Amino acid sequence: MSITPERKQELVVEYATTQGDTGSPEVQVAILSERIRNLTEHLKEHKKDFHSRRGLLIMVGQRRRMLDYLKKKNVSRYETLIGRLGLRK
Repeated sequence: MSITPERKQELVVEYATTQGDTGSPEVQVAILSERIRNLTEHLKEHKKDFHSRRGLLIMVGQRRRMLDYLKKKNVSRYETLIGRLGLRK
């Protein structure tokens, strides 16, 4: 259900804007998207796990806020990121 450190490092390397970049919105959104995918798969199997469902909703809201921030600051980076992640909107 959680993300492994190796997978997290792969995402950081793939979405980093500069060497050693771990805090940019692109990296944070990519990590959150991976966690959301993993939790969604968990909830497909465990339909009554409402505590994890609440955590999922919190993560989706956090990702939405980060994407809104990125769209406000730099539209081209936003469009590139949602294209790479396969997100709609």
